[in-house]
Amino acid sequence: MSKPVSQHELPQTVSRRTALLGLGSVAIAAGAGCTRSVDMSALSMPSLQVDDYATGSIRPKISVDRQVTSPDLMYASFTDDGFVLPEVPFKKIEPQWRRQVVVDPTGEAPGTIVVKLQERFLYYVQPGGDALRYGVGIGRDGFLWSGRANIQYGKKWPTWTPPPEMITRKPELEKWRGGQPGGLQNPLGARALYIFQDGRDTGFRVHGSPEWWTIGQAMSSGCVRMINQDVIDLFNRVNGKTPIVVG
Repeated sequence: MSKPVSQHELPQTVSRRTALLGLGSVAIAAGAGCTRSVDMSALSMPSLQVDDYATGSIRPKISVDRQVTSPDLMYASFTDDGFVLPEVPFKKIEPQWRRQVVVDPTGEAPGTIVVKLQERFLYYVQPGGDALRYGVGIGRDGFLWSGRANIQYGKKWPTWTPPPEMITRKPELEKWRGGQPGGLQNPLGARALYIFQDGRDTGFRVHGSPEWWTIGQAMSSGCVRMINQDVIDLFNRVNGKTPIVVG
């Protein structure tokens, strides 16, 4: 019989449980009418390759715990406010862009959103030294914005109103001068978080996008794009006004 390993013999880098990743998705899937059948009793099954330990100083590709399932559930199709959100083929997305728990590299206070433009990651800082990390798309050259600001509020399935200068560049957007209603093809996706600085709307947003394949690229007109399932997860975690650092 092998000798049991005591807790004191475990590596020092293993210190906390990662109990955060995917909880928003599981709650959404359970309460919003998933289009795929989910056996919730399977969440603690060994076949899900559950990671019992915290990230500590380890940066995992995908970090999960007993209450978190695999990426195929995080990015599954489900119904949200009457819209059937399509499944995201996560295997076509490079692993670094998928939602995961990492050791916080930002040094910012818990509850802060940090967007690293060069890395193309968004971090939502957690207590205890971890952060939720999401892959994002950013603005192309000439359209980037950076600074310290606040998320003033968020909206579900927001209306998108192209600015006049965008309509000038793309006359086909004239039909949306009064606003494009929220929906599956809306450029703002399933959620939008509105960035204000010194009490004024910057015009920049953290928002979802139906174009999941653009995550990790610089293609937007300055806003921070996320996979729709990821922006819903972030939206569900953000409470009230939230500091944001973009740089």
